Amino acid sequence: MMRSMQTSPAAAGNPAASSASLEAQLQGLEQASVTDLRAEWRRLFGTDPPRFSRDLFVRAIAYGIQERMFGGMSRASLKQLRGPAGDADGGKASSSPTLQPGAKLVREWHGRAHVVIVTETGFDYAGSTYRSLTQIAKLITGAHWSGPRFFGLVSRRSTADV
Repeated sequence: MMRSMQTSPAAAGNPAASSASLEAQLQGLEQASVTDLRAEWRRLFGTDPPRFSRDLFVRAIAYGIQERMFGGMSRASLKQLRGPAGDADGGKASSSPTLQPGAKLVREWHGRAHVVIVTETGFDYAGSTYRSLTQIAKLITGAHWSGPRFFGLVSRRSTADV
């Protein structure tokens, strides 16, 4: 059974002891069984452990130990890491662009201009109303396309963006 990973009082006031203690604790994690890691998770975080791989348990617990020993990240750092995800919408990217009713989308396909009008209830194309641009793109091309991408509202992410 792995000994508890708590920081000793001697380590708290002595940087050299602190460093040695941390190193010993992290080495102990590498040797610990999954059962011991799950118990350490409960002690450290006060919650039931998630279903992590052993490697991820070691990493997460090691981070938690270091965070307790040296302090967590500053609010400014956390905000910067969250970046655009810290927005008021909960960090969720919009699944489709916002289009106002009355907007006109035009796409040329095989020499013919296809015009779609955005309505309150969907999209008007060739006298019919459709719920999604993807339905219209499939009707035009005969193949499955992302409707927003077909009409140029979003672009394919390059591998550099991934």
